[in-house]
Amino acid sequence: MSAHVVAAVGQPVFAGVYLTGDFDGLRWHAVGADVVTSIGLLQLVAAIAVWARLRRAWPFLTTSAVVVAETAQYFAGLNGALWLHVPLGVMTIAALVVQFIAVWRNPLARTENGHA
Repeated sequence: MSAHVVAAVGQPVFAGVYLTGDFDGLRWHAVGADVVTSIGLLQLVAAIAVWARLRRAWPFLTTSAVVVAETAQYFAGLNGALWLHVPLGVMTIAALVVQFIAVWRNPLARTENGHA
C-alpha cells in the first residue's frame, strides 16, 4: 500500500517536469505508469490473500476499484485522452490516499471468534 501511494504521487511530478519543457519527464511518467500499474496488481494479490485468510473483503473491493481506474487511466494516457487521464489520475491518487489512511489507521489483525 505504501509503495503504491509513493509511486502514484510521483506521477504528477513527472508530468509536471515534462510540462515545464523537460522531455525526459514524459519518459519517466511512462515508466512510472508501468511501476504504478505493477504495484497495483501486486496489491490486488495481497488483498485477495487478506480476503481469503482474514475474511476482510474491503481491501479487495477498494483495491479492485483503484486497479480498474488505474487501467483506464493508463490507456487514456496512451491514447492522449487527457480529458479523462488527468481527472482520473486525481481521483485515483485521492482514493489511494484514503485507502492508505484506512489501512494504517486500522491494521488488519486476525480475529478469532469475532474478537480482536
